[in-house]
Amino acid sequence: MFFSPFLILYAFLFLLLLGFIFVLLEIGIIHYAFGALGLPPELAFLALFASLLGSYINIPIATVDGGDLHSDDYVTYFGVRYRVPHQYAGGSTTVAINVGGAVVPIAVSLYVLVHQPSALMPAAFGVALVAAVVHRWARPLRGLGIGVPMFIPPLVAAVSAWFFAAMFGTLNHIDAIAYVSGVLGTLIGADLANLGKLRELGAPVASIGGAGTFDGIFLTGIVAVLLA
Repeated sequence: MFFSPFLILYAFLFLLLLGFIFVLLEIGIIHYAFGALGLPPELAFLALFASLLGSYINIPIATVDGGDLHSDDYVTYFGVRYRVPHQYAGGSTTVAINVGGAVVPIAVSLYVLVHQPSALMPAAFGVALVAAVVHRWARPLRGLGIGVPMFIPPLVAAVSAWFFAAMFGTLNHIDAIAYVSGVLGTLIGADLANLGKLRELGAPVASIGGAGTFDGIFLTGIVAVLLA
């Protein structure tokens, strides 16, 4: 299933932000940050780029009764407009997993934890804290899925990373802790913890890590890189 998690304007803004990060990489400002995260700079940039492109790809995994279909073409949440994928409308809601907002971040998180095992425990606490805060702010969006304000996950991830890294004496892994706790905490708190609400949305597609939560996950990855 192919559709954008947001309007083309926001995709353009994300591309500009990605270009700015590439410039920083080339002049070496955040070279050390990528190295501390455990990924070579080029691989880290590729992961961010794959997240953006993968945000258009959703893999169906189940169908549920979604109630009456929401008729509006657009849904606005915290100033961001999302397009409802009516082209996939049917008699039920398709539950999918977004490649850029779920598959890629989970793969990067596993890579980071495998290469920095001492970050596992503080990251686990960070995931729990981020999930709790994000769940508090997550809201069902009729016709779309679950939405969360995009700046909450990265900010909470940054604060929790500093706190738990200091508690466990792993300040040298703070960027890894921020990334893992941020992306996994957002997926758990926003999407997985709200799966029971999908029947109330009237949405053609409810994508885990997709529209409404992708932008928070994408920003969390960037903030994690800039934390070191």
